[in-house]
Amino acid sequence: MANPPPDSVPLTPYQPANGNTAAVIQSQPKNIPNVAFSQPNKTNEQTTFHQNFHVMASGDQAQGHVQYPPGYTPQQVISTQPQMGPGGQAPDGWMNIPIGVPANCPPGLEYLASIDQLLVNQQVEMVEVLIGFETANKYLIKNSVGQQVYYAAEDSDCCARNCCGPLRPFEMKILDNFGREVIHLSRPMNCQGCCCPCCLQSLEVYAPPGNLVGRIDEEWSFLQPLFSVKNAAGDTVLKIEGPICTMQLCSDRIFKVLSADGSNVVGKISKQWGGLLREMFTDADCFGITFPMDLDVNLKAVMMGALFLIDYMFFERNN
Repeated sequence: MANPPPDSVPLTPYQPANGNTAAVIQSQPKNIPNVAFSQPNKTNEQTTFHQNFHVMASGDQAQGHVQYPPGYTPQQVISTQPQMGPGGQAPDGWMNIPIGVPANCPPGLEYLASIDQLLVNQQVEMVEVLIGFETANKYLIKNSVGQQVYYAAEDSDCCARNCCGPLRPFEMKILDNFGREVIHLSRPMNCQGCCCPCCLQSLEVYAPPGNLVGRIDEEWSFLQPLFSVKNAAGDTVLKIEGPICTMQLCSDRIFKVLSADGSNVVGKISKQWGGLLREMFTDADCFGITFPMDLDVNLKAVMMGALFLIDYMFFERNN
């Protein structure tokens, strides 16, 4: 007579019949703390999300056919939002990853493929309001319906912030909803002013970090702000033309985005009027940016860099 089955059977790792062990989940999901996507010193009960699973794709699928720079290690491919709610909605107002990502899209820029407008809100720092001590800027980047797409944080020296003011050099990290750095901005130290045509402002845009996708160069002009938006090869693909006076009260300041030859308006960067108290006592600004829907995602990232350069040049004041 056969022995009765034991009450418990030791569990062994699952081995698929086809021998493909790439998709085997090796461990339980880990809780990943969210970065500071909320106002400082405030508790947000919904700012913790979980990584539900790991995508262990191979070779070209994991790379997305993207040519990475030497020495850059691509980050893990993520194909779903964490803790998807009812109806497939992302939690806490996050934007869902769009379907149908274009080929050769750098990881993290797939959000830009389906939008033609972004809203950028600088967070108010109470230390700056109360004592005038300049702190590193932080920004929330949202789409047109208010869903958060990215979070930007300045990385700069304390002495440079308080001594050089808006002319300070900085590195800026732009993070996606998972806390991955998907865009990196780099601004060197240069003089500013219509009397210094040899010391013009510039900013480089990397996506992913280490891979140059474009840059913004200021053009010399006596009165009107002018910028060239260039791709990775250094070719001018767009131009930005600002207003003669950027200190208008009670109204938005519009920077027109023009085609390479300057004949057509294809978008705009607008500094939105934030109210008298906000404008007088803080330099926390609100911006909007529009661009063509079919514009290359790399150039959309460069346009975001142009927005931050404009903020520091014209609306980041000395304390």
